[in-house]
Amino acid sequence: MTSAPLTPLNRLRQQWREKCPTFGAIATIPSVQTVQIMAQSLDWIIIDLEHGPIDLTTAHAMIVATSGTPCVPMARIASNEPWLAKAPMDLGALGINFPMICNAAEAEKAVRSVRYPPKGDRLWGPFHAPFRWGVSMADYMATADDDMICLITIEHVEAVNRIDEIMATPGIDLAVIGPGDLATSINKRGLPDDPEVVALMRRAEEVMLKSGVPIGGVARTAEQANALIDRGYLAIALGFDWSLFQRGIAAAFAGIKR
Repeated sequence: MTSAPLTPLNRLRQQWREKCPTFGAIATIPSVQTVQIMAQSLDWIIIDLEHGPIDLTTAHAMIVATSGTPCVPMARIASNEPWLAKAPMDLGALGINFPMICNAAEAEKAVRSVRYPPKGDRLWGPFHAPFRWGVSMADYMATADDDMICLITIEHVEAVNRIDEIMATPGIDLAVIGPGDLATSINKRGLPDDPEVVALMRRAEEVMLKSGVPIGGVARTAEQANALIDRGYLAIALGFDWSLFQRGIAAAFAGIKR
């Protein structure tokens, strides 16, 4: 008698297969409470270990803070290095966001970082991840390669110039365009809506949408989010935690006589 196949811990890949848009945010504030609030409404949260003041101890607590919700915790690391990806996965993150991917070799390195041999180079040691997900070590290991999301960011003009080879790399689960760094790479920092930046984004987007890999982007308004959905985006970041707070405070003041 054979046992039934295990249910994957990560629901995002199935949602994307069904062409269901998902919504998330990037957490930069080292706060369990902030994550608990956001996780009630979001499909995923990316804990920022690249730019935010978050250490691994706090990241672990923030990952655990998504428990009891459908929200999938992921982590953004500072560089495309396997040793940086290792700890967040072992703490329970079900995805790693690799920044500044500029060619196929870098994309392949990212893919191999999140999967165990023979598919990749991830080292064994998920001591705390099974506790976050309420499964045994054996069950965690059985679905680990399929559960882990390899998320790459296209955020440099070189990446746009080599977008075909990047998106042809097997094993990428989600690709997003980072307008801030893309603008900076052509000396347009702080100008993500500059026509030259927008043209680069459209060039990348065209290839990304044709690749079959789910793609994601940033929407600062409902109109922007709906436009992305109409173009086929499946992972939409509604903002950073700090920007969501700013928008909420501004909305609270709207219409008040001051």
